[in-house]
Amino acid sequence: MAEDTTSVDDIERQVIDLIARKKKLDPSSITSASTFEALGLDSLDAADLMFTMEDTFHILVPDEAALSMRSVGEVVRGVRQLVAGGTKSADAS
Repeated sequence: MAEDTTSVDDIERQVIDLIARKKKLDPSSITSASTFEALGLDSLDAADLMFTMEDTFHILVPDEAALSMRSVGEVVRGVRQLVAGGTKSADAS
């Protein structure tokens, strides 16, 4: 019955917490509108963050999606979709 125990608010909170820990920031200073640039996340940080999201939420973030994410809100929306199974898995090599 309770197949998905991660609520929407919980996902956002976890994403913000992960970013805050990675960049040693106060979680209260991070909102869904925060951009990677404003948070000081460079491309290497963003890639590392995607790997962390995959491990934390047991998902696989498609490369195209990872490359297009530029804000906390975009990450939260992407993780929500993937956790809910709302994306198509394409085996593109």
